[in-house]
Amino acid sequence: MSTPASVSAGALPRPPWLAVAAVGLATFSVVTTEMLPVGLLSPIADTLDISTGTAGLMISLPALLAALFAPLVVIASGGMDRRRILCGLLGLLMIANTASALAPGLGWMLAARVLVGFCMGGIWAIAGGLAARLVPGHAVGLATSIIFGGVAAASVLGVPLGAVIGDFAGWRWAFGSMALLSGLVLALHLAVIPALPVARSATLRQFGEQLVANHTLQVGLLLTLLLVAGHFMVFTFVRPLLLSVAGFDAQWIGALLFAYGIAGIAGNFLAGIVAARRTTWTVMAIALGLLLTPVLFLTVGNTHIGGGTVLLAWGLAYGGVSVGLMTWMIKAAPGAVEIATALYVGVFNIGIALGSWAGGRTVDGFGLAGNLWLAGGLAAAALLLALAASLNEQKARAGDWRPGS
Repeated sequence: MSTPASVSAGALPRPPWLAVAAVGLATFSVVTTEMLPVGLLSPIADTLDISTGTAGLMISLPALLAALFAPLVVIASGGMDRRRILCGLLGLLMIANTASALAPGLGWMLAARVLVGFCMGGIWAIAGGLAARLVPGHAVGLATSIIFGGVAAASVLGVPLGAVIGDFAGWRWAFGSMALLSGLVLALHLAVIPALPVARSATLRQFGEQLVANHTLQVGLLLTLLLVAGHFMVFTFVRPLLLSVAGFDAQWIGALLFAYGIAGIAGNFLAGIVAARRTTWTVMAIALGLLLTPVLFLTVGNTHIGGGTVLLAWGLAYGGVSVGLMTWMIKAAPGAVEIATALYVGVFNIGIALGSWAGGRTVDGFGLAGNLWLAGGLAAAALLLALAASLNEQKARAGDWRPGS
């Protein structure tokens, strides 16, 4: 089975933590690229002469493709050097961002986003299993946190970063800036990442065994789908939400989303501290926060103070999603971390795709309020599922590990 221990031993790099940081920057770059259109949705839609709902395809299309590519990369990569794979994908990411910046129409933009989807699936899948290759065994946990911290940071900072650049220089320059960042991260990888050959890779059969036989893993994947889809149903359209519901002027969007990002970083660290010992309770708290967010927007979010406060609470809740659910997955399959990571990445991105797509259809058909109600329903379902898992833990506490034990 493909785990960090199943890879061939390689020499640790002289600056191991610089290498870990480089991989974290790779995940930051690709997830920021994924999220970039969210804060720029309205101006992109205006420039390309498309509806806001149709513009949501820029989020759903690459996410769906990333879900397909993540397990395929793990299976197909075989003994290929992971360093070469990461460097190649970063080069493609630079090209994809450049193409997005130059897009004259929707077709061109979606073609560039297809390439983004390929990079997303590959980088997430490869990066997830690299911690044990880069640092000594006692430091693997911290290294994994840093690598996936790039995902968390991008999830909460990527949108406001794009919004601020877009407000000052236009949305095309936001994509151009990401192309430059991708190139710099590629140069860093070439300088500090060592050769990372592997002895063997995962098989399709092993993926099937985990999906069929590992109940805790199944629950974690379903929680991931519900929470991520519900979040992105609304967050894909956060700009029009803040403009039309909370009544903010356009020049405040960048600052508001940066405040959201700061709250998200705080949520990431808070969830990371608690999730190691109380994983299920952490996920339940996140689900409750994501349930309250749309409800509060519908009740008190129609003022500047109310909408801004709810946005901060939203960032705090969603900031813990990546680390909370990843902790669940790793504990659910400690002997198959690479497989669990690939499955998690796949379902996470399916959630993004389904959420942004369904959100676009709901916004076009029923407006922003209808979209908020539906997103709240998905978060409520996740909360009930996590509660059921918690009750099962209490009944089986004397048996094998369950999340939260």
